[in-house]
Amino acid sequence: MTKLPRLAASAGLLRLLLAALELEPVAAVAYTPIHEPGRCAIRGHCGSKSFFGSQLPCVDNGPAEEPDAKLRQQLTELCGPKWADGPVCCNAEQVDALKSNLQTANQIISSCPACKENFFNMFCTFTCSPDQSLFVNVTKTMQKNGKTLVTELDQLISEEYGSGFYSSCKDVKFGPTNSRAMDLIGGGAKNHTQLLKFLGQERFGGSPFQMNFPASYPEPSMKPLPMTPKKCNDEDPNFRCACIDCPAVCPELPAIEEAGSCHVGVLPCLSFASILTYGVLLFLCATAVAGRYVWSRHAKRRGERLRLLTDAAPSDDEDEGDLTENGAMFDRPQNTYVVNTWCDAAFSRLGHAAARFPALTIGSTFLAVLLLSAGWFHFEIEKDPARLWVSPASPAAQEKAFFDSNFGPFYRTEKVFLVNDLNSSAPGPVLSYETLLWWMGVEKEIRNLRGNRYGRKLQDLCLKPTGDACVVQSVSAYFQDDPDAVDPDGWKDKLRECADSPVSCRPEYGQPLEPNMILGGYDESGDPAEATAMTVTWVLNNYQEGSPELDRAMDWEESLKIRLLALQDEAKERNLRLSFSTEISLEQELNKSTNTDAKIIVVSYIIMFLYASIALGSTTLSFRDFVRNPAIALVESKFTLGVVGILIVLMSITASIGLFSWFGLRATLIIVDVIPFIVLAVGVDNIFLIVHEFERVNISHPDDVVEVRISRALGRMGPSILFSAITETICFALGAFVGMPAVRNFAVYAAGAVLINAVLQVTMFVSVLTLNQIRVEDARADCFPCVQVKSARIHLNGSGGSSGARYYDAPAETMLQQFIRKTYAPRLLGKKTKAAVVAIFLGVFAAAVALLPEVELGLDQRVAIPDDSYLIPYFNDLYDYFDAGPPVYFVTREFNATQREQQQKICSRFTSCQQLSLTNILEQERKREEVSYISSPTAGWLDDFFQWLNPDNEACCVDGRKPCFWRRDPAWNITLSGMPEGDEFVRYLNRFLTSPTNEDCPLAGQASYGSAVVVDSARDTILASHFRTTHSPLRSQQDFIKAYASARRIANDVSASTGLDVFPYSVFYIFFDQYATIVSLTATLLGSAGAIVFVVSTVLLGSLLTAAVVTATVAMALVDILGAMAVMRVSLNAVSLVNLIICVGIAVEFCAHVARAFMFPSRTFMERARNRFRGRDARAWTALANVGGSVFSGITVTKILGVAVLAFTRSKIFEIYYFRVWVALVAFAATHALVFLPVALSLLGGEGYVDPESEGGLEEDLASRRYRALMPDGDTDSEEED
Repeated sequence: MTKLPRLAASAGLLRLLLAALELEPVAAVAYTPIHEPGRCAIRGHCGSKSFFGSQLPCVDNGPAEEPDAKLRQQLTELCGPKWADGPVCCNAEQVDALKSNLQTANQIISSCPACKENFFNMFCTFTCSPDQSLFVNVTKTMQKNGKTLVTELDQLISEEYGSGFYSSCKDVKFGPTNSRAMDLIGGGAKNHTQLLKFLGQERFGGSPFQMNFPASYPEPSMKPLPMTPKKCNDEDPNFRCACIDCPAVCPELPAIEEAGSCHVGVLPCLSFASILTYGVLLFLCATAVAGRYVWSRHAKRRGERLRLLTDAAPSDDEDEGDLTENGAMFDRPQNTYVVNTWCDAAFSRLGHAAARFPALTIGSTFLAVLLLSAGWFHFEIEKDPARLWVSPASPAAQEKAFFDSNFGPFYRTEKVFLVNDLNSSAPGPVLSYETLLWWMGVEKEIRNLRGNRYGRKLQDLCLKPTGDACVVQSVSAYFQDDPDAVDPDGWKDKLRECADSPVSCRPEYGQPLEPNMILGGYDESGDPAEATAMTVTWVLNNYQEGSPELDRAMDWEESLKIRLLALQDEAKERNLRLSFSTEISLEQELNKSTNTDAKIIVVSYIIMFLYASIALGSTTLSFRDFVRNPAIALVESKFTLGVVGILIVLMSITASIGLFSWFGLRATLIIVDVIPFIVLAVGVDNIFLIVHEFERVNISHPDDVVEVRISRALGRMGPSILFSAITETICFALGAFVGMPAVRNFAVYAAGAVLINAVLQVTMFVSVLTLNQIRVEDARADCFPCVQVKSARIHLNGSGGSSGARYYDAPAETMLQQFIRKTYAPRLLGKKTKAAVVAIFLGVFAAAVALLPEVELGLDQRVAIPDDSYLIPYFNDLYDYFDAGPPVYFVTREFNATQREQQQKICSRFTSCQQLSLTNILEQERKREEVSYISSPTAGWLDDFFQWLNPDNEACCVDGRKPCFWRRDPAWNITLSGMPEGDEFVRYLNRFLTSPTNEDCPLAGQASYGSAVVVDSARDTILASHFRTTHSPLRSQQDFIKAYASARRIANDVSASTGLDVFPYSVFYIFFDQYATIVSLTATLLGSAGAIVFVVSTVLLGSLLTAAVVTATVAMALVDILGAMAVMRVSLNAVSLVNLIICVGIAVEFCAHVARAFMFPSRTFMERARNRFRGRDARAWTALANVGGSVFSGITVTKILGVAVLAFTRSKIFEIYYFRVWVALVAFAATHALVFLPVALSLLGGEGYVDPESEGGLEEDLASRRYRALMPDGDTDSEEED
């Protein structure tokens, strides 16, 4: 008996081999021997493989049979009228199971009638066709309870039908999950072969038996049935799909022309125009110079011939006209300017009062500073980035507030990257069996992690869209978060299977996990098991600021951050690298950067103090005097004066901050970091100018009392300080009109600090300078005024009878002053040099204009945080490995969706929807992702709501065990005519929004739309709703800026098309709103600043021409700085905009003193110009000789020292946005002020005026002569022309 089974088995094996040799499947003989019309292959149910398994069909190769009336009705209702007659190969049990199985698919694809028809037709034909044996062949079976159950079969589908079926369904969208229907019904198939393979694959939740779809078959009597698929743009309107599901029926949107798309070849139009213009001008100038040269040679030869024909003997009268005085003096200005005279007199009186009453002046100004500084008790720093960069009144802030108040704040995300790149030359797969088990243990630990203060766990805080399951996007979900489900040998195959068909491996919360959401570092067509990075995301609910729920979430995030920091070491032990970010991380790390910058500020103040003390002392103490009498250094040291100068700078800062803190104006990190540098640079400059001018007065008027000398010095330098202070203050104050709080608050604080600093310098510092001069003349030691250094006391010979201790011998000119007077200024103002200077500076300006289109927008987060922050690797990994974009919502504000006309404006899946409805436009934009940055289908609540009402979806909307719209009149249809309106609409909508989303009814709205629609039941209207989609992966600041601009454009297009109030919202928009207007804002602010410079220059200098030259010089320097920003990769943002405003003010300071010295030339200096220079040249030489040294040593060098310190900062934002920009500022402002401006003034400057301090009758003439006599002039100025 035991041999019989073996014999039978042997016989079976023999038949199998013979069949193989004959190329005939064994099943053709054993299971489906007859293939002919009217004959079946399977019929009925014979049982299941297991207790929980689905029913399997029976093998039945018998003839098709006529169904009874009930079965016929069921079949026609499910599969259509073509089944109204003829025999079938199925029974009622099969039709019931088919209906149940098609129910879920119907909810996913019913919006596209063509797709639904093809899907239903394929399965109805497979199940019930009377010619089933012609295209179905059973290949494997199993015996159970005496019945033969089918476990595998082959089904033939034609290429035409398969590809048509796939084409009709490939673009169908399933709104609730923001995904393609193909991801759900076809496992993300990319062609019809993959679709059929997925549909026929035996698996839990799918087909209960294996169905194969061979392209060809050896059985000659078998062939695919001649079925014609419906097209999504089918000629029959009953099967035509909506635009959102069928691109072929969509209207074409107008093309989008990107900003900056104007090019000439590879060059932007602006760059081409700049280069061309400069080239043409240079060519014309070169031609003119060459022509003049040729003409001059010709004229010279002609003159020589004429002289040969005349008497060359000199006339006796030729010398009568020789100049007996410096020729420049005959061209010196003769007119006075009333504004300058008034300013001079006012500052003289102010200086006299401050010098005469030093104690009162110092005490009163110090008291005023104290009163203002009392506002520090109200001092607050704004740390929230959202409040820094967007005005509360701006549309972006109001839209965020609207979104948060109606839908709740956007979710909080905690994200981790695990990367295998420690060996950068050969990065390897991040996943292994051991790593998977370790990481599952980590996730379990994080699930049990509690906050330190409130003790909350992840389960208490996480987002749960479908019940109790938290949203955790992790590769662990592919293995059901169960280490036992990870097969040491088969885990890679499982991973690949889930990556190919995410719908088959859904996590507990139900949303399929696309592999690009959890894996990175491999090609789309590559092997996910070889991915070099994985990412895990925990999603938490968010709450309103200040709420106790938010405190609990932040408490848990702090515990998570501590655990992840420790986890980095554990990952390193496994040769992996872990980076992460929590919701609280960015703000914490941004605020940390200020601590590292504080040291830089302190160092810069120390260096500036040392320089000021040494440089100020050198104005009256030469090395020769020090060697001759070292005791003089104790007296002439200006250490105390330097300290006071720095203290005045600090007092102006504290007073400004205190003043505006009284008014509740919050400071920002920019204010804390930048204002000390600005005020230090400006304040020290003015101190140098005042002291240098005072030393000149000491030399020219040694017999006057100190108060008078102080008065003269401030009277001459005060208007220049007023000029620079007014322009700087107004330029900074312009920023107060900007909506961005970071810029506005900085501008207000900076303007106040600069103004207060200027006031303290002309009052308090002048009083201190007076006391210091009294100390010096009494030969008392610096820092120890009670100690008199008698050995330093020197008596002037011929002192007019004065017996007191007098000021010592006047020092010689410094080497810098001599170099400027005797070498630099004469050579600079030569004709050839001037031509070269103009050509070079205009060339640099043209190059800078050409570079303007290359200035990028944005502020990389990696720059704004400290270099050693744990977030920098995270942001690097985010850009390198994360291949998904952020969600974006298109939000509608109040509209009446209860009316059919309004419904048609936002729907897309019904024939009467507007062609350019909201969802249709979004779908069309998705198809041009490279322009729109929209990548996923839109979740449209109205379409899914109406589909939920479809009576074919029997498990969705149910009233009394019947579908809600069963036998409704008019019936539910794709024309919207049977859809609810008015209060009925609101009633059903509320039910839809609270209906639980599950396997039976995935269209139900609780999970997808529960918080997406705000219904006003009292007024039967929709207060707010949103339509969700996602951006394409954004990997740079430019991508984020363009995505935001595109979303704005799309929302505007929707509003224009539908008349609805629509705006876009994504969590990052509020940080990028500034870039929508920053270019125009920059142009407006800088243009306004230029206009102010022109107006102030005109009023204080008294000349439109000179004001225009000064304004043009400042504008050129500013454009050059912008060009340098493009070269140095400094992008334009709120921080760099602040710096550009600073650049305007400081560039004016560089130019103001030279311009004023040109317009009001010092008689003392002008007399030394001799015969070489006349007119404007003489005044330009005088300006350089007079204030050139002060501008270089007091302005340029001080700024170089301050900027140089920034080179050692560890803060990237300081290094890029301050150090680089300020290096360019010092370089261009100094060269324009000391090189280009004197040349431009000598060519185009206006008529000058008399300097009131230089015109005082006989006394002033004698003082001028005394000053010239004291100045060394052994080597006279050259009188040769270049």
